[in-house]
Amino acid sequence: MLMPKLNRKKIYEHLFEEGVCVAKKDFQLKSHPEIKEVSNLEVIKACKSLASRELVKEQFAWRHYYFYLTDDGIKYLRDYLGLTEDVIPATHKVARAERPAFGAKSAAGGPKGEGERAGYRAATEKATEAGPGAAPVRPGFGRGGEPQQQ
Repeated sequence: MLMPKLNRKKIYEHLFEEGVCVAKKDFQLKSHPEIKEVSNLEVIKACKSLASRELVKEQFAWRHYYFYLTDDGIKYLRDYLGLTEDVIPATHKVARAERPAFGAKSAAGGPKGEGERAGYRAATEKATEAGPGAAPVRPGFGRGGEPQQQ
């Protein structure tokens, strides 16, 4: 599909900045909701072109296209847009203070999330003497007792 180079550049900039692009399957939509002044059809076709070259991963669900940048796509868009190596998409940025590494120790001393569970499991006031099946069985349908008389 032929489209102005300015529109293609806007699409690629948005895709690189976010790392993903979502487009509703509506070819008649005049403007894409996130990329102003670019039609939704141009966004879909530009991203499908990248998907055919395996620069983005395409997924379709519930009348929406989802396009995810691959590592090769990041390199290609860096070259196309003339960006340096230190610029990365938002999906590749890691907030280190918010997300500890998998299996990292929490402030409570145990594995992540163990602090809350350890206190719950150690509580003796919640333990009861009755074990499984200690509740009385109500008679009725499918319970092994005699059926109720009406």
